[in-house]
Amino acid sequence: MQLEGTILRGRDFDPVEGRVVVEEGTITAIEETATDSTDIILPAFVNAHTHLGDSIAKEAGEGLSLDDLVAPPDGLKHRLLRAASTEEKAAAMHRSLRMMEAGGTAACLEFREGGVEGVDVIRRALDGRDIEAVVFGRETADAMEIADGFGASGARDGEFGALRDATEAAGKLFGIHAGERDPHDISAALDLEPDFLVHMVHPEASHLERVEDSEIPIVICPRSNLVTDAGVAPIRELVDRTTVALGTDNVMLNSPSMFREMEFTSKLADVSAAEVLRMATVNGAEIAGLNYGLVEEGRDAKLLVLDGDTDNLAGVEDVVRAVVRRAGQADVKDVYL
Repeated sequence: MQLEGTILRGRDFDPVEGRVVVEEGTITAIEETATDSTDIILPAFVNAHTHLGDSIAKEAGEGLSLDDLVAPPDGLKHRLLRAASTEEKAAAMHRSLRMMEAGGTAACLEFREGGVEGVDVIRRALDGRDIEAVVFGRETADAMEIADGFGASGARDGEFGALRDATEAAGKLFGIHAGERDPHDISAALDLEPDFLVHMVHPEASHLERVEDSEIPIVICPRSNLVTDAGVAPIRELVDRTTVALGTDNVMLNSPSMFREMEFTSKLADVSAAEVLRMATVNGAEIAGLNYGLVEEGRDAKLLVLDGDTDNLAGVEDVVRAVVRRAGQADVKDVYL
């Protein structure tokens, strides 16, 4: 397979005119050459933090506090999940996965409520879809054993030392929410030596130093933090200190659109368009150990092609900036997963 157009090549997303050559699912060459194509070729997205179970109750809970919305075990989302049947949850999650796939998302890192049953539900929801889910079981070691790792709710919600040890012994990833409401659970989360942290809206100077020293990646979810009134993460400082990836968080609160998350982040924070695009692609891929997220030789050919001649994109002068701040699902021409 060969794709022609403007290629956002490598980690800096340098726009080059040419073609991408794909053989047996791997990018084998990037050839600079003149082309008449107006297509824009970039890596497919990696959504680094989702809660897809919330797909059963989009826009529920207006006006509730963060704890009342999502805190285990009796926040609104947990009550709604308990009340829904397996079939209802699987069908709703399947629709969100389908939307993500159509919008150019190759993979999501899913924190999956419900123990073993919760992991089983997303496996059912993935049936027939090309998108991948790196699944983080929650609540029990048994859920972690059949998933790709363990996703902890937060150090204030319980003691996770034994589950951290079990996850490490299994050779799997351990992620944990931290610093979403306030800074008080961050030190305890860092003490667990997680593979990544989620949110980090309220880090103090000592936390940032520990993150940098330990090279712990952070997944930020700016739209979610705005909706729940959690605040705004110090995105520029986080980017200066560690790997930062982008996630859309709870489907209850936000659509799982990486286009919307990129645009919002770019306009909110003092970071370049290329930095935001890395957050939405290779940084999440590297947290999950996936061999994609960049257009370069040797990478899996998980690619997104935008139509550069849509009314929205025709005439752009800064292609990377346009992808991050302007593009949307209506501009998607093809997705290769």
